Amino acid sequence: MKIPVHLNALRAFEASARHQSFSAAAAELNVTPAAVGQLVRTLEDWLGTPLFHRTAGGRARLTPTEAAEHALPDIRAGFDRLGLGLERLREGSLNGLLTVTVSPAFAAKWLLPRIDRFQTACPDTDVRLDTNLKAVDFLSQRIDIGVRYGMGSWPGLTAEKLMDEEVYPVCSPELLRETGRLKNPADLAHETLIHDLSMDGHAEFPTWAAWLHKAGVANPSGSRGMKINNSAAVLQAAAEGHGIALARSIMARDDLLSGRLVRLFGEISFASPLAYYVVYRADCSGLPRIRTFRDWLMQEVQSDRA
Repeated sequence: MKIPVHLNALRAFEASARHQSFSAAAAELNVTPAAVGQLVRTLEDWLGTPLFHRTAGGRARLTPTEAAEHALPDIRAGFDRLGLGLERLREGSLNGLLTVTVSPAFAAKWLLPRIDRFQTACPDTDVRLDTNLKAVDFLSQRIDIGVRYGMGSWPGLTAEKLMDEEVYPVCSPELLRETGRLKNPADLAHETLIHDLSMDGHAEFPTWAAWLHKAGVANPSGSRGMKINNSAAVLQAAAEGHGIALARSIMARDDLLSGRLVRLFGEISFASPLAYYVVYRADCSGLPRIRTFRDWLMQEVQSDRA
């Protein structure tokens, strides 16, 4: 059925019915009450029937007719579908907003130092970072893509491995210069250890106790020392000489290259069972902005390895 009535008239009718007021509908639609009233009358004239019972006084001066009440659910569903269609059109473009979820530490230590390169390559895409330690709902919170650290499985999301990492002790260069300190892993028993609690409770997250066991330290406790729930702050504390941190290689890379931190006992290799993954909803995998950002992340990792 062809509907010659402008969508604005239907929108005015729906808002007026919901608020039971032309004035309230006008405030929502950012027009005058007279304009809303005229749009509704245009719709009534086209239909040949009134849509509201109008009264001069009382709280409900504008109440939908029975026929209008029956039609409203379908009209509202239609507007919802139109909104979804427009969102699909928006998502199908490189222009607009791209919402990316990452942990605060990953944003600070890896993504933010590189994000200018993405903005230069895609100047029409505006990136909004959602930094959260907890997993977020991509659909309800309108997240486009993210990077998560874990075993590679999150319900409702496609996950592609971005990069693996090692864990190893690091400290400030000044601390290492002190004579007689940190000649072998057993010397860590006399040092302040800095613990990363950013994924406290994850059974596979590498701990000091696990690293000390791998290093062959007898009866390693690895539980005392300073505890911090942010991986970037863990590295900051180590760089300032507050102790020895068990660093995650992806987070520590730039600090090691700049000389702010020094790796200890490089002969001991300890691969983390956890890795970084690019995650997104499977039904959004073909959207240009998501695909472009995913490809850019992969290229950045390849550049680091070169």
